[in-house]
Amino acid sequence: MDITFHTGEGRFNYRVCAIFLHQNKVLAMRDERSPYYYLPGGRVALGEPAQDALQRELQEELDISARIQRPLWLNQAFFTEDVDGEFTHELCLYFLMDAAGTGLLERGESFTRYEGQRRHEFIWLPLEELQDKYFYPLFLKEGLSHLPDQFTLREEVE
Repeated sequence: MDITFHTGEGRFNYRVCAIFLHQNKVLAMRDERSPYYYLPGGRVALGEPAQDALQRELQEELDISARIQRPLWLNQAFFTEDVDGEFTHELCLYFLMDAAGTGLLERGESFTRYEGQRRHEFIWLPLEELQDKYFYPLFLKEGLSHLPDQFTLREEVE
């Protein structure tokens, strides 16, 4: 059971995300429900360690297993979802990943994968172009060019 729930005031969500960087580009994705780009990853299940959840999500979305280099951020986000207008309180752990041996770099600048019936479009977005892209969360537009030296707790209110 994923750690996400609705209240009368909105949704709570606990997620993990993978940051794959290569030649000043980040691997981003979007699907038919989301007009914006976001990072690969997904919800953590109850009783599931975050690292295991990330590996499970990468297997489901990309059919890969990748080495976690280190955790970068725990972001506490408070936002209204663009798609459904729902207020969301989200905790997300962001992990820097190693793409070596995954085959991601050989898939090209963009590629499509299916997770069941869901179509995922993946693209390597240049970091210097993120400011002009419909990309969430917003802090990553700058943050991906200036990775923290240590694990950082942060907050984002949109």
